[in-house]
Amino acid sequence: MIEHRLVVAFFAVLLQLLFPTTGQQYPNYHADFVGIGGQGADLKWWQTAAFYQIYPRSFKDSNGDGVGDLNGIAEQLPYLKELGITATWLSPIFTSPMADFGYDIANFTEIAPIFGTMADFEHLMEEAKKLDIKIILDFVPNHSSDECEWFRRSAARDPEFKDFYVWHPGRMENGNRHPPSNWISVFRGSAWQWHEGRQEFYLHQFVKKQPDLNYRNPKVRETMSNVLRFWLGKGVSGFRIDAVPHVFEIAPDAQNQYRDEPRNDWDNDPEDYGYLQHIYTKDQPETIDLVYSWRAVLDAFQREHGGEDRILMAETYSPIDIVMQYYGNATTEGAQLPFNFLLISELSNSSNAHAYEGTVLKWLQHMPNGRTANWVLGNHDQARVGSRLGRDRVDMLNMLTATLPGASVTYQGEELGMTNVWISWKDTVDPSACNTNPSIYEQYSRDPERTPFQWTDAQDAGFSNASRTWLPIAVDYKQVNVELERQKPLSHLNVFKQLWLLRKQSQTLQRGKTEVKALSDAVLAVKRYLERESTYLTLLNIYDGVETINLLQSFPDLPPQLKVVVVTERSQVKVGDIVNSTSLYLQPKDSLVLQTTSSYYSYVTNGETRFLPVLGAYLWLAQVGIYLNNR
Repeated sequence: MIEHRLVVAFFAVLLQLLFPTTGQQYPNYHADFVGIGGQGADLKWWQTAAFYQIYPRSFKDSNGDGVGDLNGIAEQLPYLKELGITATWLSPIFTSPMADFGYDIANFTEIAPIFGTMADFEHLMEEAKKLDIKIILDFVPNHSSDECEWFRRSAARDPEFKDFYVWHPGRMENGNRHPPSNWISVFRGSAWQWHEGRQEFYLHQFVKKQPDLNYRNPKVRETMSNVLRFWLGKGVSGFRIDAVPHVFEIAPDAQNQYRDEPRNDWDNDPEDYGYLQHIYTKDQPETIDLVYSWRAVLDAFQREHGGEDRILMAETYSPIDIVMQYYGNATTEGAQLPFNFLLISELSNSSNAHAYEGTVLKWLQHMPNGRTANWVLGNHDQARVGSRLGRDRVDMLNMLTATLPGASVTYQGEELGMTNVWISWKDTVDPSACNTNPSIYEQYSRDPERTPFQWTDAQDAGFSNASRTWLPIAVDYKQVNVELERQKPLSHLNVFKQLWLLRKQSQTLQRGKTEVKALSDAVLAVKRYLERESTYLTLLNIYDGVETINLLQSFPDLPPQLKVVVVTERSQVKVGDIVNSTSLYLQPKDSLVLQTTSSYYSYVTNGETRFLPVLGAYLWLAQVGIYLNNR
């Protein structure tokens, strides 16, 4: 064993002497040394995870009522395994009158009958465990339903619950009672609702059936921490925290009055949420500490019960400097993954490669050292990728998120290229749209991205056998569905699967360093590199022209030739082809993943990058090794 190690060490030293790497911190060896293991500390399961959001109403209906349910999810868990998914986040499945389709919770520790029973949930957990798929639940802390027992008792001034919500008698002006402030609901109109029984206003930052909890009351904080403990006890691996920035609002002043928020001069609709600058109802400093306290709950549970990390994923569309605080600080841990929505909020159909570069680098450059990046392309509140950025960019965007460092979050159907479905005013059910009128509802509706999942070309796209589904099925379901795409080698589905298989097999994509460059207005490149591992290059041609690129102008340490490892149906090259680094052609809206081969060793001498064949050097070294072993 000692002789073996001496031989390996000798090879390494001799290779350094033969091929000096002065000026190059991370040389590309592109070959494995026998006897040298992986690099760095073990990664936690979530640090390179493929997360998949399931919107339960629309995923799979198992009982024919036109609404998806827990047994439908359990039935289709093998599909998630097929995709390469690490964990799935479920939108709310708790008891609710469904005023906001589950985000108005009447009981935080019960399963809504429309989705199933607690036994169904436990069965889902068992099936997920068999497949090594982790379950993440939606945690909705900002508000409950007005049908929640807590709210009923608070409205009745029960001493235990009297201050569980944000109540205020209002302002008296000329003998008339008015709301306490000018605050506006996210779903339009005043954020204050008069309660006849209690004779006070209550705050609701969303619909009026979603009264805001009062986190200045320690009993509320402890109660919601107990909700986390309950579901941790059921075996979940973490939580996605809904609407984090809204949880705290400014406290009333010494006269028990709330301050009005200032106007935005770009919005002239006094009912619209954008009419005001939300400086008193969003991003209050206490919110960060509250998230830290929830992380402490998860860490305490883990210390007591063992097992892998339980995680927090925080939904926040806040300014980047505030988002970064959710990670934690020098003394306290926060959410492992504050959601990165920059690919949603900063990119449009007209964005060029420089905009893509800036968007990716914005997160990486702001992220504190030692933290994990994440990339979110879509969710149940945002237009689908194919509708927002173009059907012909679906593959390239999945390629981008799969090859960037850290974790990614995919919304159900994005792996198929599902797009928004037009929903008539008559069929609209989203409260955000229903609170408007037929003239403007489409700009507020989230129904188009929430339509049922497309499994097959059969009735109801294989989602259900009901005579009517809760939302209409997309008209293109016969062309866009799992069953059909499985049969096409370069379908969106199969490209997605190839990407995540590659990611799981590649130490470089899991651990490597990252270089992001716009090579032109049209072409974005992402280079991932790691010592003693292959280098990978992701190339996206964002526009409609044929692009010819010389990779060595931007990445001089690349070898003269690269191997193609992932393509799309737009590509002219095939997997396994060898392409020249100096003259690579990208078709319109083409995207590729390239890999360095084991043919060359790169090194720098006198400021110049050079390439030597590895094979000849290794044959000579092998002869030396044989000689030493014989001795």
